[in-house]
This record gives sequence, C-alpha cells and structure tokens, in this order.
Amino acid sequence: MAADPRFHPAGPPLTLAELAEAAGGELRGGDPARRFSGVGPLDGAGPEEVTFLENRRYAAQLATTRAGAVVLAPDLAPRVPDGTAAIVTPNAYLGFARIAARLHPAPPPRPGIHPTALVDPGAKLGEGCEIGPFAVVEAGAGLGAGCVVGAHAVIGAGVQLGEGCRIGAHCTLSHCIAGRRVTLAPGVRIGQEGFGFAVTPEGRFETVPQLGRVILGDFVEVGANSCIDRGSQGDTVIGPGSRLDNLVQIGHNVRTGQACVIVAQVGIAGSVTLGNGVQLAGQSGIAGHLHLGDRARVGAQSGVMNDVPAGSDVVGSPAWPARETLRAMAALRRLVAKPGKGA
Repeated sequence: MAADPRFHPAGPPLTLAELAEAAGGELRGGDPARRFSGVGPLDGAGPEEVTFLENRRYAAQLATTRAGAVVLAPDLAPRVPDGTAAIVTPNAYLGFARIAARLHPAPPPRPGIHPTALVDPGAKLGEGCEIGPFAVVEAGAGLGAGCVVGAHAVIGAGVQLGEGCRIGAHCTLSHCIAGRRVTLAPGVRIGQEGFGFAVTPEGRFETVPQLGRVILGDFVEVGANSCIDRGSQGDTVIGPGSRLDNLVQIGHNVRTGQACVIVAQVGIAGSVTLGNGVQLAGQSGIAGHLHLGDRARVGAQSGVMNDVPAGSDVVGSPAWPARETLRAMAALRRLVAKPGKGA
C-alpha cells in the first residue's frame, strides 16, 4: 500500500533519471523521462511508484512486484521483472530513503504565530518560524530561521534553537541550547532537573541544585516521550547527528559523541560518556560514571556495569563481551540438560 496522501502528501513528480541521481545509483532499463509520484512496499507499489529491496528475505517478491522502479544491489538487478526499472546502488536502503524524501518531502514551515500562542516580547524569532496553537515561547528564548514549534509546546526562558529545528506537540524545553535542524518528536522533555539528592543525618533527602544545561548538536533527533536531564554542574551533551528512539532516559552530565544510536527504553545514568558511533540496543541500561569507547555496541536488555572498550560488543546482565556471554550460555544449557536430551 502506498503512502496515504492525507498524512503523507506527495511533492511534484520526478523523472526516473532524477530519482536515480537522488539515490546515487545507476539506472538500468526504463525511460529516463518517465515520471513517478510516490513510493511503496515491494509487494504493494504500483507502476507510478518506487520501491526497494535490501533484505534478501523478501527477494521472492521481486518477481511479482508491480512497482515502476526498484532500488537494489547490483547482484539482484538481473532478477528485476520486465516493465520495472532498476536503480542499482550498493546501499539500497539509503538510496530509497533519499528518493522517498524527494517524493514525500517534510511540509515546510507555515510562517506565523497562531492566535492562541503566547510569545514573550523578549523572545527573538528568526525569519519564517511557525508557532503552533497554545505554544509558549518565554522571555529571552531565541529561535533560528524556519523553526517549527508544535501545539502546546513550551520553549523556556533563555532556550536557544538553531535554524530549521522542529519541536513536536507538547514538548518542553528548558536550560537548553540546540544546534541546527534538531528534531524533537511529541512529548520530549529537555532540561528538567537531574536525579540528584543528598542524604541528611536524619535520613531525609535534599535536592542538589542542578545548575548545568543540555546541549543538542546539529541534526540530533529525539523520539517521542524521551527525557534528557540537564547537567548538575557541567552540561549534558548529545553529540551531532545522534539519534534517540522513543522512551529514552538520559541522566545528568551524560555526554555522547557524534552519530550515536540509542534505541527505545534505554536508560543512561549520570555522568556516562559515550564515544562516537556508540550503539545501545533496546532496554539496555548503563550504570553511572562509565565510559563506552568509539563504536562500542550494547545488546538488547543488557546491563552495563563496567567501562566498554572501543569497538567492543557486549551483551547480558551484567554485560560481558558478546562471545564470552554466548559461550557461558551454551555451557549453562549443557549443565542443566537432562540425560539423553540435547542441549
């Protein structure tokens, strides 16, 4: 089924040659001047739509696809059926993503301030900003050109957003400085107090003032209902190009490198540092004050309690190197196997 135009309106149609150029691929077959209007799945796209094949599990669907063009790897091109053009590229998913972004572009900002929004006279809005219904922009806040602030979102006092940021409905931002083209999905909370408290001699808790900020690098994207606490003394920093999934918790003073990937329901305790390109799979947890080196990878539901060297894969709770964990699990299965039964 193709994209529903009620939610994903198409842009102007593009020629096959333009699509191949957008994908960085080589066109094989088809009329370069033929126009396409949208994208769709391999088993549902129509003659005026583009699809892709990357996962070879679905290769059998290629023979029966009705798509007008398919983006795929060079070795699969000979299997493309008659009537379907091939756009050949080593990275089919990336090529398709670029085509989809051209055929279904994000809606541009609609410059203006909704009548129900509240923008403090001391706030500064760049050219072409869109401020949605019931949104609040407080004193001293600054928004770069072309920012979009969704309904009921709150941009707190002093918050600074670079150009082209998109802030979803019901987001709240305080104590935050964001770079260019930062995207926050609905319900994101940025800059609230971190989980810091001292214990009195009587056993009561006293909150430690959280006096830092949150710094979001250029092109950071944060999924729905995720929370990033501000630093306690220094800053919490999310490095440029990093992607956070839905329902992620980032504690105070966490610092990530560039292009980190943090999947849904991950929790990172305070003062953790991540190198560049670190990947944390879903529901993993990172104990406080640890360091994960460049390109380290943490498996789903793992509990990390020690530093992780650069380039390492760890899984399990407590997290061990992946190969050691798999060997330990195999040994455990052998120990508990019943006589006469396989492991």
